[in-house]
Amino acid sequence: MRETARPFRKLVALLALFGLSGCSGRQSALDPAGKHADELASLFWIMLVSTGVIWLLVIFAAFTAVKFQPQAFRWLRPGMFILLCGVILPTISLGGLLIYALQLLPGARTSAAEMTVKVSGEQWWWRVQYQGPEGKHIDSANEIRIPVEASVYFELTSPDVIHSFWIPALGGKLDMIPGRTNRLHLIPTKPGTYRGVCAEYCGTAHALMAFPVIVQTQSEFDLWLKLEASDAVRPGSPSAVKGENMFMETGCTACHTIRGTQARGEIGPDLTHFGTRQSIGAGILPNTSENLEKWLRETGKLKPAVRMPEFGMLDQSEIGDLAVYLTGLK
Repeated sequence: MRETARPFRKLVALLALFGLSGCSGRQSALDPAGKHADELASLFWIMLVSTGVIWLLVIFAAFTAVKFQPQAFRWLRPGMFILLCGVILPTISLGGLLIYALQLLPGARTSAAEMTVKVSGEQWWWRVQYQGPEGKHIDSANEIRIPVEASVYFELTSPDVIHSFWIPALGGKLDMIPGRTNRLHLIPTKPGTYRGVCAEYCGTAHALMAFPVIVQTQSEFDLWLKLEASDAVRPGSPSAVKGENMFMETGCTACHTIRGTQARGEIGPDLTHFGTRQSIGAGILPNTSENLEKWLRETGKLKPAVRMPEFGMLDQSEIGDLAVYLTGLK
């Protein structure tokens, strides 16, 4: 009997460890790195403990009712028991949880924004815009950088369908609704790289719509923003020069902007500093030349229903030159 129970205990322990692994990591709401995420995590643990205590009391009551004879409870007045356990205790516990939770609602507390980031959720990528020095708008895509301890407001919109902007480690989620601008307030408290996602089904490639969020020190962010506002670097190698010519000649300029060149398209992501980004295709692949070549050849296979065409008409060397040029945009 004991031999039979051992595999079962191991399985239970393994499942418990697997479940606990979701309590940490760069996309866990229970491993907070922001003020609002910390409040939400605290609310979760308070609700978990309180409901756990209530569950234990219910199990205890059920156990005693089955274990002991009815005569053992003659001293208990039914009316008083119902009033205490069915009215007074639920009112106190649920009322306390409600009061605590209402304090965490967006808008219950207001604070001045130190910076605003505009994000537009599109099928199936993220258009990002910062406000630089002298009010100049700086366009980026599929990656967000913010300074630690800064009060940041995200202005969220969408031109097509409803998306939902969510960075679990930093705070709650908020829908991006066509024709409406919603505002989400976040205060990151720990430097690091976190994962944001779309939390609202928005079409075929919904699950392939993520973005890294890099929380930096203020000095690091200021330096990055200054570089992000600059024009693209000129290609320095013969392969990169060929890749730039290929980019300009194959129709990429109709959809993409690269500041400092004749590329002025606004349909797709801004690629001015594409080489500094961590991922390709909104979180699908790490940003390397090899992965970019694969993306250019198999775009529709990697991201179904994506509007970007595949470049199968180019040979391997041409795709390689194009990848060298794009990954060199830093």
